[in-house]
Amino acid sequence: MTGPRFTPLAQSLPATVPFVGPETQERARGRAFIARLGANESVFGPSPKAVAAMQAAAAECWMYGDPENHDLRAALAAHHGVTPANIVVGEGIDGLLGYLVRLVVCPGDPVVTSDGAYPTFNFHVAGFGGALHKVPYRNDAEDPDALISAAAATRARLIYLANPDNPMGSAHPAAVIADMIARVPDGTILILDEAYIDLAPDGTAPAIDAEDPRVIRMRTFSKGYGMAGARVGYAIGAPPLIQAFDKIRNHFGMSRISQAGALAALADQPYLTEVKARVARARDRIAAIARANELTPLPSATNFVTIDCGQDGAFARRTLQGLVARGIFVRMPFVAPQDRCIRVSCGTDAMLDAFAAALPEALDEARGA
Repeated sequence: MTGPRFTPLAQSLPATVPFVGPETQERARGRAFIARLGANESVFGPSPKAVAAMQAAAAECWMYGDPENHDLRAALAAHHGVTPANIVVGEGIDGLLGYLVRLVVCPGDPVVTSDGAYPTFNFHVAGFGGALHKVPYRNDAEDPDALISAAAATRARLIYLANPDNPMGSAHPAAVIADMIARVPDGTILILDEAYIDLAPDGTAPAIDAEDPRVIRMRTFSKGYGMAGARVGYAIGAPPLIQAFDKIRNHFGMSRISQAGALAALADQPYLTEVKARVARARDRIAAIARANELTPLPSATNFVTIDCGQDGAFARRTLQGLVARGIFVRMPFVAPQDRCIRVSCGTDAMLDAFAAALPEALDEARGA
């Protein structure tokens, strides 16, 4: 009797996941976190109108969701001033990234990203056998010039850039991104991950012709709209690329509940404006807590603040472990020199009170180790 006959590629991959979830850590600890401040979720939640729509749709969940996502695509197209042919909907940006890599990357094909950028993209590239080429951050931000140079040198199929960026929270102005798009090498597609764009300052999102084949921009309902658990993402791009997703995507990947919630959330823009203001206040509070402990908060255009702990990665890791031991779930960048930091998501007043109480103790413990 034989076991599963994995492909050579699958056999070569490590049995790892990009992130260890807070639930996994809670099971290991044997108790729940006091403050869940590590996954960049929106603790402010979805629009009440979206919640009501999802509750109503729950009674109809015996039916599959519309495989064409027709109503949601039409609403998104109207919202962005494009056509439905420019929109594909999927199971979060993570799912769409996997589909895109599957569409254009063959084993051995070069793909360019930043060292320390969103690891789920790397996970997909490795899973389909692509060859990752990484460039370092510059001044704690992604380096558009280095990304373009690396893509030209390697003849990359894809370039990945998040703006605003995770894990550092930095953002380039629209003009910088527009200039980068103009320099994308022939045969390369720029993935512009705009997961946090709803929370960024005005002037961060460039005006992009949706028919431009050089770029695909990705958006989500997980951050500003507060629907991370619903798994709704979408991409805007030129019709030939968007239509190609139909060849390989999971046509029943979206639930009716998620579709209904996203439609209602998109229609409630005043609520999104309110959330943006609450996120800004929470960012200010996190920055104040960092400064009170003689740490340096980095500028953020997201729903988290990256805090420079002032020493090396080992010290930041001890600080993080001290926070986790005190019931505060946070994360940190994985790659030096950015790993000198910890990353704290925006939270409620009670969550940030708990963080403020735990941080000085965790720092004292880290310094005394």
